[in-house]
Amino acid sequence: MMRDKLRLINKNQWGFTLLEVMLIVAVSGIISTGITMTFFQVVTGSARASNRVIVISQVQSAGYWVSHDTQLAQGVDVDDGSTGFPLVLSWTGWDDKSHQVTYTLEEAAGGLNQLKQSHKIDNGDPVVNIVAKCIELADVSPKSYTGGVLTFKVKVTVGVGSQQQSETREYKIVPRPGS
Repeated sequence: MMRDKLRLINKNQWGFTLLEVMLIVAVSGIISTGITMTFFQVVTGSARASNRVIVISQVQSAGYWVSHDTQLAQGVDVDDGSTGFPLVLSWTGWDDKSHQVTYTLEEAAGGLNQLKQSHKIDNGDPVVNIVAKCIELADVSPKSYTGGVLTFKVKVTVGVGSQQQSETREYKIVPRPGS
């Protein structure tokens, strides 16, 4: 009789035991931690990849334009100062027009610099282009123009912390014959 009453009491009770609740909380915590970590990996990985693309494109852009203009040059003038800038390249085109391209490094926001190209044709008004951004001053310069070869080094850095990406390249450029 007492047993029957106890069975009736236990049958009518609803809910979870303390052990079941603790187990649910632990499993939920593990799952939510995994989801959160995956989310942050995707976000930071995407930012790192984006910064990597930016630094490579900026380094290649600087290298392309300086190489292009140096290969056309009949005259190369590298400043003897610590930065090597301004870098002045000059040539006479097939149409007998004189070209003068001047590369300068100018400070931009955040302490980084921009490489600017100023192109004059026949002493006209210069056309100014920003060739590359996010350049570190200490690692950019036309190092020398010796033996008919211009050595040009550029380093670009983008991002901060774990998302920071950097790329450094050195170009050795030979102007066209007769310079």
